Amino acid sequence: MKKLLLLFFTLAIYCQAIAQNRSSISGVVNNANSQPVAGASVALLNTNYSTVTNAKGEFAINNIPQGTYTLHITSKAYAERSQVISVSGKGQLFNINLQDAGKQLDEVVITAQKREEQLQQVPVSVSTLSANDVQAYHLQNLKDITGIVPNLYSAGPGDNRNVTGLRGIATTSYDPAVVTYIDGINQFSLDTYIPQLFDVERIEVLRGPQGTLYGRNALGGVINVITKKPSNQTSGFAEAEFGNYGEQRYSLGLRAPLIKDKLFLGVAGVYSGFNGFYTNEFNNTKFDKQHYFLGNYYLKFLANEKLTFTLNVKNYENRNNGPFTLAGNPADAISNPFKVDQNATTKIIDNIFNASLSANYAGSGFNFTSVTSYQKNYRYYTTPIDGDFSPIDAVSLINNYGSNWNDVKVGTQEFRFSSPASSLSPLKWTAGLYGFYRSAPTKTGTHFGADAAAVGAPFPDFTSINTNIEHNYGFAAFGQVVYTINPQWDITAGLRYDLEHKKEEVKGEFQPDGGDIMVTQADTSSKANFKAFTPKLTVAYHVSENNNLFASYSRGFRAGGISQLGSDPSQPPLYAYKPEYSDNYEIGSKNTLFNKRVRLNIAAFYTFVNNAQVPTLVLPDAITVTKNAGKLQSKGIEAEIAATLFKGLDVDYNFGYTHARYKDLLVASNGNAVNLQGNHQVYTPEVTSMLALQYAYELDNTHTTRLVARGEWRYLGKQYFDLANQIEQKAYNIFNARAGVSLKNYEVFVWGHNLANKTYIDYAYDFGATHLGNPRTYGVTLRANF
Repeated sequence: MKKLLLLFFTLAIYCQAIAQNRSSISGVVNNANSQPVAGASVALLNTNYSTVTNAKGEFAINNIPQGTYTLHITSKAYAERSQVISVSGKGQLFNINLQDAGKQLDEVVITAQKREEQLQQVPVSVSTLSANDVQAYHLQNLKDITGIVPNLYSAGPGDNRNVTGLRGIATTSYDPAVVTYIDGINQFSLDTYIPQLFDVERIEVLRGPQGTLYGRNALGGVINVITKKPSNQTSGFAEAEFGNYGEQRYSLGLRAPLIKDKLFLGVAGVYSGFNGFYTNEFNNTKFDKQHYFLGNYYLKFLANEKLTFTLNVKNYENRNNGPFTLAGNPADAISNPFKVDQNATTKIIDNIFNASLSANYAGSGFNFTSVTSYQKNYRYYTTPIDGDFSPIDAVSLINNYGSNWNDVKVGTQEFRFSSPASSLSPLKWTAGLYGFYRSAPTKTGTHFGADAAAVGAPFPDFTSINTNIEHNYGFAAFGQVVYTINPQWDITAGLRYDLEHKKEEVKGEFQPDGGDIMVTQADTSSKANFKAFTPKLTVAYHVSENNNLFASYSRGFRAGGISQLGSDPSQPPLYAYKPEYSDNYEIGSKNTLFNKRVRLNIAAFYTFVNNAQVPTLVLPDAITVTKNAGKLQSKGIEAEIAATLFKGLDVDYNFGYTHARYKDLLVASNGNAVNLQGNHQVYTPEVTSMLALQYAYELDNTHTTRLVARGEWRYLGKQYFDLANQIEQKAYNIFNARAGVSLKNYEVFVWGHNLANKTYIDYAYDFGATHLGNPRTYGVTLRANF
């Protein structure tokens, strides 16, 4: 005991001595012409230390623990710059020169490994889109990144939610295969998922399994969306957009310090609406007129230079007068585009609320982060929705049974520790704990009307009511270390253990029209437990400051579950299916060339999936029954090229090839087992290819007044939408353009998407119902920055 006390006091004295070894840095930020750059943001990565340059380009940061840091500088019209510095002694001076954005690429910083690092130094395949990229590509929904990110495909099934696949690992149910994080919060399932993009600072897409740091369902990869946060700089914007099909979009935002260096506020909101693409031939009316509002609110409190608290609240209210704009089959969708013929029309009410509280401590001995989140979604149809997608009175779905039903709630908690930014040790580490709880009570009535015989019902005019109540919770412990053997070699090793418990309660009822309810399936329930180890090992070789090689192995998993109750008696409920596992091997190379004018990143991957979860959509309930039915092999290559060829001309080209086939696949069909070995994976184009050219012509010497012209070509290869590979979309091209003027505080742009008005299948269900990609759209965007 005495020895332990002695050790404790020795460590305390040592830590106190370290804490007293503090210093300061200062300097000047100039441009290439040695003129001062005012208003540039200067930050030490992975700390709370940041400041802004004054009118003379000067900056100063005081009371910094001695050590090695990465200094990152950003300023509009200049390329982002990072510089490794060593802080020691009483004070040091650093002079930073920035290059024009039109002459050099940004030195991008990402948080892929849950710490701020330079993109080109991280041994992970990551695609990034900056705030400028989001505007240039005119991205308003996460599915719009299809084709931009190599080997990524995302589409909407018709209900304003996205399903996303990456490298042949496809989302086929409400448990995604590609995890989406927004401001550090896991969008747990498609129920609480916000697809709209707004006020974005950066999008990071991590390709390949990321289970070690991100956990369940990061089987195909991770999409990180980071929105803009408030600081000491007061800034804001107002934007209005008008387009064809009656599109109107208005957004407004403000970020400002309430108390300088202490309390900061950020408020932003967007309203968007349009008259819809589809016409309902049943009553000759517009079918999918819709609008939504999305708000994003921040309150940030800097207690001291070490401790920060951030409260973030998001609310998303979506109103859609024509959900599930589906033609009955692909042939009808293509031959008679953007027309449906449905007798039952309704309005979807979708209310999502997300809130999180984070605490960040950046100390001299360690960094600590706590993230607590609460997510809620209440979603229902005001009247029954058409379940047969036709003019006959056969099937309609009812889910408006009151606020106690179809109200999904999720709570998550993560504690994370990591080595401090100032550490001189060759060992960088991250470790933490994660937990969640989810409650999903759903109640759906399937009504069979006068024409029920047309869909095989034994008689008409009754409702089958299915109640499914899901409760699940889980815990995880994870850790990852990066060991620098020497300046050229480092090794990353990680391991995560997940334990998850699921409980499903079901009840079935039958109600004749105007009659009493009868119980067909008494209350019953089932429980299941799932666990998984997800290791990771990466070896990186830094050939030079601008050339890096890496090779990695990682394991991914998608959580198991319990099947729901539907109206089809051939699909019994409470069937437990196992987690889906994958083994992923990858080699990659990251290169910055020609004095930071060109960035070339390439990768090759091989993935083998065991216990592949194969879903079967049970109609008309729209319930997915999932079983472990196969093995999948996916392999391919990726390349990303970004170049500034000469001042003002930027070129981006991204390419992906995926060969994804089932090595073993047995599925049920009409009571028989059908062997689909060798078939293509669904929602996986063989090729994704994107070329973007942008030229900005400066009208003066301030670097703030420019004429901009941009063109884009996207090519998506052949893909299939059902496991039998009967529903096919052949390869197609999409052309987009954007042009306008950008002033210091104002922007005016005209834009057009799908300029050739290509008709193509965006999403199709395995029973044939088909949703098309958007037709030609065009409009004008007006923006003011202040």
